[in-house]
Amino acid sequence: MNLEYFQLVDQIIALNLEERRITVLAQIPQTSTIFQGHFPGYPLMPGVLLIEAMAQTSGWLLTASQNFERMPFLAAVREAKMRTFVMPGEALTIDAHIIHDGSGFAVTEAKVSVDGKLRCNAALTLRHVPFPNPDLRQHMEATAQRIGLQREPIAHG
Repeated sequence: MNLEYFQLVDQIIALNLEERRITVLAQIPQTSTIFQGHFPGYPLMPGVLLIEAMAQTSGWLLTASQNFERMPFLAAVREAKMRTFVMPGEALTIDAHIIHDGSGFAVTEAKVSVDGKLRCNAALTLRHVPFPNPDLRQHMEATAQRIGLQREPIAHG
């Protein structure tokens, strides 16, 4: 994870476009300026960043399912549940699947686990729009390559 740059997905380990599912890994850094204020003497990963990690995971799934033609943005968070703390140094497994996609919006269900134990989950709504400029799309494609997102033609029908 690179918290200072808001890049919270380290590696895509499974992507199934037919089932509309993705699994990623994200390693919480041992130290970060985030932990200096959250909380002094008892550092915890902020819940809002866990939601963002689920949103980014869902976003990569949506981007791949739409063959990099559209860019997702978090629009709503529903039924978010923070079940227990996430500590510095822990390795997160984040799973997401699309439960609805249409009319420029997609809904996903996502969860964060550590060592197979559920830490948080949420239903997320993402809006997707065409990439606003070629530079942003190129940046996203480079990031996708770095984290292991394989771009393959999508078979329809």
